[in-house]
Amino acid sequence: MGEKLLTVKNLSAWYSEEKTILSDFYFELAEHEVAGLIGLNGAGKTTFLKVLSGLLATFRSEDICFSGSPVDFRKQEFKLCRYTVFAEDNSFSYFTFREYLAYVCAAYGRETPDVSELIRGFHFEEYADTLLRELSTGNRKKAFLITAFALKPRLLLLDEPVNGLDFQSTEYLYQQILGYKEYGCVLFSSHILESITLTSDRVFVLENGKVRQTFERGQINAADIREALHDENNR
Repeated sequence: MGEKLLTVKNLSAWYSEEKTILSDFYFELAEHEVAGLIGLNGAGKTTFLKVLSGLLATFRSEDICFSGSPVDFRKQEFKLCRYTVFAEDNSFSYFTFREYLAYVCAAYGRETPDVSELIRGFHFEEYADTLLRELSTGNRKKAFLITAFALKPRLLLLDEPVNGLDFQSTEYLYQQILGYKEYGCVLFSSHILESITLTSDRVFVLENGKVRQTFERGQINAADIREALHDENNR
């Protein structure tokens, strides 16, 4: 594993005092790697991504470091280093894709890049000037994915990115994830083993709000991950 990008120690997160989702959660990400999160429903994948995205304030941690320095997920300094694509997102519904891209780039202090290659790759040509609210779930997902890969943050968070995509766009997504290590780190959750095995340098198996098992590069294969999930289901 390369130089550490993000370290989270002893993280707990909850939506109500009666229900803790993450507990004693320890996690590390390296610079320029692709890391996959997998686990059964309710394991805590989306909750963890929400914490990293600054959308869940009800958490505590012993230590959180980004590039070797303490960080607050909800502060602007960290927000400018990460971008999240959620499994479902109905925000900015009265923006077109191009308006949304320009807005996001301005918020991050970036020039709006040429995204014509990404638009072609995701087969999004006829939807670039359509209101997001009028797009199908899959095409709305493409709008946010194109924005993410155009923005190139140091930490790219993807929650079930394959959901809603057609076959060709899924293949193109895999190419983009694999190539992203040139710019930064990708952390993504998925329940689709193919997406995990084809793109990840490390795979974290979550169970009951904890990382129960980690598969390193060279150990990642569908059979072993499936067995780990099966064992989790039988606990």
